[in-house]
Amino acid sequence: MRINKFLAHAGVASRRKAEELILSGKVSVNNVIMTNLAYQVEAGDRVEVNGIAVYNEEPVYYMLNKPRGYISSSSDDKGRQTVMDLLPKGKERIYPVGRLDWDTSGLLLLTNDGEFTNLMTHPRHGVEKVYIAKVEGQANKENLRPLTLGMTIDGKKISPARYEIMRQDKVKNSSLVSLTIHEGQNHQVKKMFAAVGLPVQKLSRVQYGPLNLEGLAPGRYRRLSKKEVSQLMNAVKQ
Repeated sequence: MRINKFLAHAGVASRRKAEELILSGKVSVNNVIMTNLAYQVEAGDRVEVNGIAVYNEEPVYYMLNKPRGYISSSSDDKGRQTVMDLLPKGKERIYPVGRLDWDTSGLLLLTNDGEFTNLMTHPRHGVEKVYIAKVEGQANKENLRPLTLGMTIDGKKISPARYEIMRQDKVKNSSLVSLTIHEGQNHQVKKMFAAVGLPVQKLSRVQYGPLNLEGLAPGRYRRLSKKEVSQLMNAVKQ
């Protein structure tokens, strides 16, 4: 396996960032600084980055139905509950693919495959994600139209989204809206609805590429099949 791919699979960095580490002399193989991007890592090679050994584990992929009240992180210095508290304590060093806010529930992927993580989270790959939001106010075609045209949030251009008004409650002055997006910027869905005057009261991600939460209760997880991982990769290529 080429050394940049080895580092990416080990979760050190994306292939491009791994190449930068190699060319900057921060990677060694068998105690020799390695700057050859074409080097093939073999069984028994000791690879280090900044003097720390890197181990390429067998890649694993999980899907979790994250409840509200958990941090999407492998650890938390404030002692708060993280999604790792809901998963098995295995030998693999897994971590979340992207993140869901503390108060957002729904589908979260976890893996130890750095290259897979980069493919799933980079905006240019455009993997579709579907959210269901309970918002304050009466959603309609007029106030939701800006979402379908593309928006600028925090100085960044957001791709056009698709929506479906699922329910309206005039008594409680709220609406239930399904929103399909392609990026995953920080608080993106909340900021999009806030920009059109419909602040989010409750939010859940119900689909990630071809995957959905069918049969997976809140707080439960399952390992993805090879077929499902392939389907996710195909979603990137499309």
